[in-house]
Parts: sequence; C-alpha cells; structure tokens
Amino acid sequence: MLEVIDLWKRWKEFELQGISFEVESGEYFVLLGPSGAGKTLLLECIAGLHVLDKGKIIIDGKDVTFFPPEKRSVGMVFQEYALFPHMTVWENVEFGLEVRKVPLNERRKRVKELLELLKVEQLAHRYPSTLSGGEKQRVALARALAVNPKVLLLDEPLSALDAPLRRKLRDELKRLHKVLRIPFVHVTHDQMEAYSLADKIAVINKGVILEIGSPEKIFTSPRNAFVAEFVGFENIFKGKARREGDITVVDIGSVEIVASEPAEGEVIAAIRPEEIVLSLKPVDTSARNVIKGRITEIVPETYIVKLRVDVDGVQFTVYVTRKSFLEMKIDVGCKVSLIFKASSVRIL
Repeated sequence: MLEVIDLWKRWKEFELQGISFEVESGEYFVLLGPSGAGKTLLLECIAGLHVLDKGKIIIDGKDVTFFPPEKRSVGMVFQEYALFPHMTVWENVEFGLEVRKVPLNERRKRVKELLELLKVEQLAHRYPSTLSGGEKQRVALARALAVNPKVLLLDEPLSALDAPLRRKLRDELKRLHKVLRIPFVHVTHDQMEAYSLADKIAVINKGVILEIGSPEKIFTSPRNAFVAEFVGFENIFKGKARREGDITVVDIGSVEIVASEPAEGEVIAAIRPEEIVLSLKPVDTSARNVIKGRITEIVPETYIVKLRVDVDGVQFTVYVTRKSFLEMKIDVGCKVSLIFKASSVRIL
C-alpha cells in the first residue's frame, strides 16, 4: 500500500500543494491531468528524487519520506525509457540487481523470469538502439520490476507509441498488473487511457488534486468544472437554478434546461455531447429536455462528427456517428431538435 500525506514541494516556479491519496495493494491508480499539472514531479517525489518541503510518503506502513531512492522499494518507468545505450537488454534488466550485490545465480534467475514475463527473452542480447518503441517499453518495465518493488511508478509510459501499439501495451499493462498485484501509479494526460486502465483516478491540475474517484464517477459525475471539461463534458454553462417540484430548472441566458439533481442559485451545468440526441424532425419523447436550434459548424473527427448547434445564442456541442451524419444529410443551417434526459445534466 502507498500513502501520500499532505505532500508539498516547490520546484522552480511550480508547487505541489497538499497532495494526499492512498493506493491499495493490487490497485491501479492513474494520475490524470494536462501537461504542466505536476504529474511527473509528484512521481519523482514518491520515487525519492526530490526532498519534500512538507508531508509524508508511506509504503506498506513504513515511513520512507527521507529514504534514498534505492531504499524505497519503488520501481519507476520513465517517459523516455532511460535505457542504458551501451548495455544489452539483459544487462539493462540486471543492472539494479548488480548494484544491490544480488548473487549471480539469483540475478540470472530473476532476469530470465522477467524477460519471459514481458515476452522479450528473444531480445536479451540486443542493444536499445535496435529496439522498437514497444520493445523498449517492455524492457524498461522489466528493469523497473527487477528489484521486486512494492510500488511501480509509470510516467506517461505509452505516450511515445502509435495508436495500435498503445492499445496493445495497455492490455499488456493490465495483464502485468493482474500477475504482480502491487500498486501501480500511472501518469497520463490521455483520458481514454486512464479510463481503460484505472481502478481509481486522481485528476490533477496546477499542482492540486481536484478530484479522486472510480473511472465511472470521474467520467460521468464529476464535481468540478475543470474535471468535467477535461474528461469530455463539452457543454458547460453558467446558469441560475430553481426548484420546481421534483425537478431543477436551470436558466442559461434565454434557454431553460431541466436537471434531476437538486440545486438553487448560481450553478454550473454540464452535459456530455454524446448524451444529446439530435433530430431533424419533431419528436415524441419522455425526455425532459427538447430544445430547438440551428447547426452552425460541422467538425469531422476520427470516429464521429462533432456538431455545433446555436440555441437562442447558447452554443451546444453534439456528437453523431459518421453513418448517422451521412444518412441525415446534415448541413450548416439545418434546424434541429436536441433531446436529452434530466439525468444527463450534471450540476457542478
């Protein structure tokens, strides 16, 4: 188990501020945030590469705050892998064991086990310069695991890989975690990577953890406007809420939307674009929200088409599949209805 308690660290003009979280044994914990949020600095603090200004780091009940890196039982995979170019794959993986003066027979056994676990035993005598990105990643993982760490830290481990390889390595990390059952702390700016890997996510920005929760909670029911926007709520509006019976009505300019969450006064309302249904025809629906607008912009993306819709001066974003877009013959200027449930409106 890893515990980070009220961690503060100033580095140049940046500061980590009051960071606290726990990672249970066997839990995959993802630190999600934009570039410059403090993710890598936080990992380096856990690894012992910086002296804390304040706070504690506890691993398996032992306070390691003032331990040097090699005494913390922590493995770390760096973003650029940091493999030694003059050493073979075998020598890279063996290095930490050799430094710790592990007997030769034990070293050989451990390196062999790890190369087999990471499926790179055939690369044992090759040098890093001859490896692909995915092969380097597996070797870096093997090296980090060689010393039997109690916690594994992963700094943007998939960011340098192309999309198909990222997906493959993501599955590999899941498999590895199930085998090892130690806490993984994985840093990324990629929302889908976080969602697919994590048991628990912490969203960090400007040195502060804004929210911690399960992937489902973070992605469907965030409680913070920055978190909502970062995980894909593209419709975020300031409004004024009032209760009417068992519903909440939110006035956004001249547009009224209905929410199921109780709220009154100044609020922020957020709606995921994929939870809004777009129709070119009048609809008969039980959904609380049916509002009319006009398409102002069409933005094709990889798997979907993003539509901007003006509703009395309020801009909504809606996703439709490419197939639906072509079948509906949508164009700029089309009059449309936007349909969404009251439960799709999150009050922040």
